[in-house]
Amino acid sequence: MRKVRRAKVLGWRWRSNPLRRRSDVVEAWIVLAAWTAATAGAVAAGTVGAQAAQRVVNEDRAGRRPVSAVVLKTVAGSGRDVVTGVRYDRVLATVRWSDGKGTVRTGMVDVKSGAKAGSGVQAWTDGRGHLVSAPVSAEEAATRVVLAGTGVGLATGLTVLGGGRLVRLRVQRRATERWGAEWERVGREWGHRTG
Repeated sequence: MRKVRRAKVLGWRWRSNPLRRRSDVVEAWIVLAAWTAATAGAVAAGTVGAQAAQRVVNEDRAGRRPVSAVVLKTVAGSGRDVVTGVRYDRVLATVRWSDGKGTVRTGMVDVKSGAKAGSGVQAWTDGRGHLVSAPVSAEEAATRVVLAGTGVGLATGLTVLGGGRLVRLRVQRRATERWGAEWERVGREWGHRTG
């Protein structure tokens, strides 16, 4: 049994031929418009998303201040996960620091596992003097910005393509309904001539 190979002709909807329907041309325009809008929209939305993510990262990094703190005591523990057995190089410790107004504060931060009571460590605070985690590195910030821009761009492009697909399916459905109605009308005429 031989396979039947369908010939694919690029741009057949644009070419003039007696079998081309008006809906074929409309579909071609819909596909072209959807891909153009999806590409342009993805680039624009991705750029805006990346810029917004960059602003957020910059504000987050600018809002954190380093302070010198003194270790009061470390939490007892081996720094090893009980379940997986993975050894961690950081442990929780209670530290004391002085904020910009001269108020002495205490809090918990993670420090290297070898830190002893009385040793100095660097901690990070927000604008109100509360302890926060260290700011992200430049590499991690760049990764977040790229991922945010790419995600927003892809979501926008796929949304536009999905909308174009729905419009195209509606055009196809209407063309099929018209074709069916026309076939019903012509088929009855053919039936009387045969026999």
